[in-house]
Amino acid sequence: MCPSRRDFMTRAVGAAAVATIPVTLSATTAAKESPAQDAIATLFKSLPGEVSFKIYAPAVNGKPEFLVASNSAKPMFCGSAFKSFVLCEILRQADSPNVTKTINTEQLTLDASVWSLNSSVMNPPNLIGKVSLRTALEAMIAHSDNTATDMCLKYVGPDKVRELVASTGLKSAVIPSSTRTFFGYLLGAKDYQSFSWEQLGAAANANMVNQPLNNVESMACSADDLVSYYSRALQGEFFKNQQTLSQFRQVLSTGDAIWGMPMPLGASCFLKGGTIDVPGFHAVCAPGGMLFDGRWVYFCLTINWTAAAEKDPTTVQAFAAAASRAMAMVKEGLAC
Repeated sequence: MCPSRRDFMTRAVGAAAVATIPVTLSATTAAKESPAQDAIATLFKSLPGEVSFKIYAPAVNGKPEFLVASNSAKPMFCGSAFKSFVLCEILRQADSPNVTKTINTEQLTLDASVWSLNSSVMNPPNLIGKVSLRTALEAMIAHSDNTATDMCLKYVGPDKVRELVASTGLKSAVIPSSTRTFFGYLLGAKDYQSFSWEQLGAAANANMVNQPLNNVESMACSADDLVSYYSRALQGEFFKNQQTLSQFRQVLSTGDAIWGMPMPLGASCFLKGGTIDVPGFHAVCAPGGMLFDGRWVYFCLTINWTAAAEKDPTTVQAFAAAASRAMAMVKEGLAC
């Protein structure tokens, strides 16, 4: 989601100690029917830094709920995972039986006012003109395009997204005013709130001054809150019309983390992941929901860690493998 570590250079910090994973298990989970919760927790124990996860399947059709969680109340850097909130608020405002027509016909401006880093679809500064709201939403979720995200935030208003987050009781959720504002703050720009494309380009190789997880411009949420959000949003609590819920699910079904993690085959998956890689700080977050055999499972798996290297693919791959295996174990254990 966030810029390459080549874009931000800062002094190295040492790797964190191996995390310990205290695990919370549901008292109502029937051992003979549930996945091996201890085995799921063990998958993450050797990873560095801080790991937070929550996997929850509500009781249904006489089958008990399933819950395994660790460190799930702590706010963690979630990166582009916040973009699901933007999608939800835009669709909530467009909520109607004609929502598809609305997002297809609504046109957003693509120019220097919204260009941002890591935008493979909108490709700044080479593209300029008008883009449909649907195209921007899909680029934001499927490709984590930051220019598309800033187009959507400009259209809906970041404060409206924050109002949605607050109204749903997600006390730990923090979103930036724009991805460009976020980058400007990391770079220590005095005018980060009005940081221009030209300023961003000029400062892209400067040292990072502020940490990604901060109290000013950040992207953060706890696993508890993300699971709470998805358990309601994917069931249509924030929409009045089935057509809008269908659009919400359709866009999230293209989420980049579905195959990046990857999620279990045979399940319908809806999620928006997030990452950041800058020298000294790294994060991966994968929240969402999956459906199989009439059983919904809501989850959030996050890791934040420090590493001096510009890249740490070993940890990324280890976390992705652990997360993928955990979700496969849940599906195997809960499937009919």
